[in-house]
Order: sequence, then C-alpha cells, then structure tokens
Amino acid sequence: MVVGALEVELHLPGCRSLKDKRLVLRSLMTRLRNRFNVAVGEVDHHDLWQRALVGIVTVAGDTAVAHSILQHAQDVVERDPRVEMIDVHVEMR
Repeated sequence: MVVGALEVELHLPGCRSLKDKRLVLRSLMTRLRNRFNVAVGEVDHHDLWQRALVGIVTVAGDTAVAHSILQHAQDVVERDPRVEMIDVHVEMR
C-alpha cells in the first residue's frame, strides 16, 4: 500500500473576502474529490483571503498509480483560471 500526498500552495487573486475564497476552494475541492476519489482539504492559511495551502491524499496499490492520480489532480488545479499555483510538494509513503 502506498499513500501519496500532494500539497499545493495557491494564490487566489480574484478573492476579496474569506467568503470568496471559500467559494473557489469548495468548488475546486469538490471537483477533485468527485473526479479522482481523493481526500482534499485546506490545511493552512485559513485566515488569508488570497492564499491557501491545499492537501490532496490518495491510497493506491503501487507508487506509479498514486503518482499518476496526484499528477492528474495537480493538472486540474493548474488549469483552474481562478487560482495560481505558487508551490507544489509531493510525498509518497
């Protein structure tokens, strides 16, 4: 069993309030959950309007599958016009 974790630090330039931020993140996280069957959550920068650290986790039978799922999830985040990726960190255990 392999647990893959992806941390994505985001800049949300269009957000002018925490409410705006929550709408964008909720939409993005729901899309990731539904499409890839992963666990997703905001793990840091809770009080900042235009910053977020999102954690995405998957469990798979081997490293290649976990890495592929996380890469596809990262691609979805990267293509979202409402967010800009600042930093990405991937870890496999």
